[in-house]
Amino acid sequence: MNNCREYLILQISFVLAVCIFYLAACNKKSVPTPQPIPPAISTFQITNQTINSSVFNTTKTLYGINANSVIKISFSDKVDRTSILAAITYSNINNSTNVGYNLSYQNNDSTIVISPSTNLNYLSQYIFSISTLLKSATGNFLNNRVDLSFYTSIDSTDKFLQISDSALLDLVQKQTFKYFWDFGHPVCGMALERSNGDNNVVTSGGSGFGIMAMIVAVNRGFITRANAVTRLNTIVNFLTTKCQRWHGAFSHWINGTTGATVAFGNNNGADIVETSYLLQGLLCARQYFNISTDANEKLLRDSINSIWNTVEWNWFTQNGAQKSIYWQYNPSYTATSDIWSIPVTGWNEALITYVLAASSTTHAITKDVYDIGWANNGSIKNGSTYYGITLPLGQAFGGPLFFAHYSFLGINPNGLSDAYANYQTQNMAHSQINYNYCVANPKSYFGYSNSCWGLTASDISGSYTASSPTNDQGYIAPTAAISSMPYTPTQSLNALRFFYYKLGDKIWGNYGFVDAFSLNSLWYAPSFLAIDQGPQIVMIENYRSGLIWNLFMSCPEIKTGMKYLGFSSPNL
Repeated sequence: MNNCREYLILQISFVLAVCIFYLAACNKKSVPTPQPIPPAISTFQITNQTINSSVFNTTKTLYGINANSVIKISFSDKVDRTSILAAITYSNINNSTNVGYNLSYQNNDSTIVISPSTNLNYLSQYIFSISTLLKSATGNFLNNRVDLSFYTSIDSTDKFLQISDSALLDLVQKQTFKYFWDFGHPVCGMALERSNGDNNVVTSGGSGFGIMAMIVAVNRGFITRANAVTRLNTIVNFLTTKCQRWHGAFSHWINGTTGATVAFGNNNGADIVETSYLLQGLLCARQYFNISTDANEKLLRDSINSIWNTVEWNWFTQNGAQKSIYWQYNPSYTATSDIWSIPVTGWNEALITYVLAASSTTHAITKDVYDIGWANNGSIKNGSTYYGITLPLGQAFGGPLFFAHYSFLGINPNGLSDAYANYQTQNMAHSQINYNYCVANPKSYFGYSNSCWGLTASDISGSYTASSPTNDQGYIAPTAAISSMPYTPTQSLNALRFFYYKLGDKIWGNYGFVDAFSLNSLWYAPSFLAIDQGPQIVMIENYRSGLIWNLFMSCPEIKTGMKYLGFSSPNL
């Protein structure tokens, strides 16, 4: 009996064990797998960040920050002082150095104040950062970092001793002239295209500007008359005996040793506009070096007349097939559109080409070529208003300022008019619009002001461009404002003083002002260009004495040619 009871108990126990096993297995399937507990989100964060009491964010670069700037960062909790030094980075990007700084704490260690131990450099870029390595006193890591990029302000102190405006103009003309004297090619005497380029490539147009600069240099006593005549005879002898020419015209770039053409982009032949700039200078030299008893001066005048009379201006209308002068003649091509490229149609820098072409006593164009080709049957006119100023001719906002310079180194615009415009009004309006645009500074470039303005063709970082209000990339070219001195004397002199006294440590060099600069990116051109240095010397002189205007307008051929085209002026 007892055995049966024990057996029954064993059976029941077995069944219960099996049930318990299966129940446990079923329950195990329904219980979710335990997940790791995520770490708590740090509550240690930035509550306020300022530089010189102005709030900043991490997405916007700041400009014009003073040299003893104070950065203040406030947090939601006390800072662990032991973590602060490893979290802060403060460096000068321009010279790759770390900034020494003083660190203090406020608000029970929940605010840190950073000030440079010595003043920061002017016109430099700085980066200040606090990383998420920073911890709070309770052990939480910072959940959002600080990143501040800023540029320091312009140093307002004078870099050179103040001198009179007259003395400053003398200095700028004399120093800038050194470009043409020092960078005259040792064989041909012509001007190198640029100071940092191929030392065997000279420029025809830039040499024309340099010839006018030599006249100024003689007149101002920078060089002797005899030395200038020797250099000029070297140039004209090279032009007449060695230079490759096409129907009397020269190429844009020339090998200074052999006289062979150096290709300018796709142009491998004649450039009639660059030839015009060269002739503009040569005719001024012919008028200035006029001592009849001096054999060298007579030789110079005879050589210039030979060059002048040989240029077949009318042939550059595709040998009479078109009512427009064509800019380039490319003899190595076969298609007409490639042989003759770019009709010279206004408004741009090439009015001088039509004036010379109409003034030639041997190969002149007819007036309809001027009216149809240059003036485009009157569509050269603009008439719109920009910044309250009406612009008679050309593209919107006037285009780059060299339009008002290159042709008007010799052509005197004062009182000059024809059927299409008054050219004094045109150039003054163009310069004032350029100035007003820079003052308005619609793109908010750092450095633009009523003392720092001027957009024209120049080097820019990594390239070359024709800057203008419609092509503004943040680069100021000193030649733009300085060469506009006859049109905007007050604004131009203000710019000249600013460039020299305030930025002189950055942009003033052995050959005058560098080609261009950008305070917005702290870039300063390593270059000087003939076509930008020359107009500064000449237009300053035209502002001061009218010398080059008077010489060019005294040419009897020019008087006849401009009257034929319909120009009127007290100077004709």
